[in-house]
Amino acid sequence: MQFDEIKTVAVLGAGTMGGGIAHVFARSGYDVILRDVSAEVLERALAAISANLDREIKKGKIAEADKPEIRARIHATTDAERLNEADFAVEAVPERLELKRAALSEADRVLRPGVILASNTSSISIATLAAATSRPDRFLGMHFMNPVPVMELVEVVRASQTSDATLATTMALARALGKTPVAVNDAPGFVANRVLMPMINEAAFAVMEGVATPEAVDAVMKTGMNHPMGPLELADLIGLDVCVDIMDVLEAGFPGAKLSSKYSACPLLREMVSEGRLGRKTGRGFYTYGR
Repeated sequence: MQFDEIKTVAVLGAGTMGGGIAHVFARSGYDVILRDVSAEVLERALAAISANLDREIKKGKIAEADKPEIRARIHATTDAERLNEADFAVEAVPERLELKRAALSEADRVLRPGVILASNTSSISIATLAAATSRPDRFLGMHFMNPVPVMELVEVVRASQTSDATLATTMALARALGKTPVAVNDAPGFVANRVLMPMINEAAFAVMEGVATPEAVDAVMKTGMNHPMGPLELADLIGLDVCVDIMDVLEAGFPGAKLSSKYSACPLLREMVSEGRLGRKTGRGFYTYGR
């Protein structure tokens, strides 16, 4: 499938990332099939997209008259067979290997043979995920950042099987969304999370060991390192459960005590996750949020 032939995009999973990805494709003029197994999740996603479009109108990023047209491009469905209409597909289910394998295998069965299938995984091996499909040459990672409508970067992850044409088409598609795609090779955590998650993890250790409060840790990184958001604020935004999942992928991906020890999730993070303190999405993480 050539870039200029892509008119309809399927997004698999209507959570925070899937809804955001659907938003940016529809905003950029693409028809979107937003598929999830839950009608309730789809309803929440459509409500969130509508609210985010309203925010963009208030900020002058889109015209109010454009909202109905953008919204009309998004077709929510629980029917997997609708994926046959797509010219490109992005999987965005939760960061669990078996969930992703199941979603990718199902999509691979329904999608037309020439269609590129991308995963929004933030850490799982692209080669491993490609094995769940019959199109490894037309499979790659397309790692959007959260919040998707705002963040510029798309980390485009190429496995050894990914063809040059697949990479070129996906890079062009990301640019058409107004994003900045950066091509990287397949490795645990790729670049973004291989660098980011150990920093978040170390910040959690600093709190756990009584070195500083979350506020102090974040203040040091914002005012001393010029980060726009502190690592613990960012962890709350990402979701502490997601952070732990990614740390587990990193630890498993770098075997041997010398390497893997720095990728072991902080016990405080695991404790907070077990207590349901996941960050913004539950109203409480390192900070407390109104819900």
